[in-house]
Amino acid sequence: MRFYAFHGCFAEERAIGTYFELDVSFETDTSAAQVSDCITDTVSYLDVYQVIKAEMAVPSHLLEHVGERVAGALLARFGAIEHVEVVVKKMNPPLGGQLKSVSVTITKDRIRQS
Repeated sequence: MRFYAFHGCFAEERAIGTYFELDVSFETDTSAAQVSDCITDTVSYLDVYQVIKAEMAVPSHLLEHVGERVAGALLARFGAIEHVEVVVKKMNPPLGGQLKSVSVTITKDRIRQS
């Protein structure tokens, strides 16, 4: 997923913005959907995208914070997700050199209460 957003430690980054790419993967039981071929029996990628899009619209200073918010929002919104991995990449970061991107990976597991 690619978003134009306003995350960064520097005021200029939060004012001008830049492109971010996210790679998100999650684990869920898909056995019902495999049989039914019905989207209501699984986690809808469209719904996942909408949650991520909403989180990307909220400015943060750190990629770590963005990744944590996205992962937490997905676990909160979709009870069927057991594990999520979020890779947040800042494209062309302003570090004084030529870098394609910098990234951080956040992984979270659902904690079940017994």
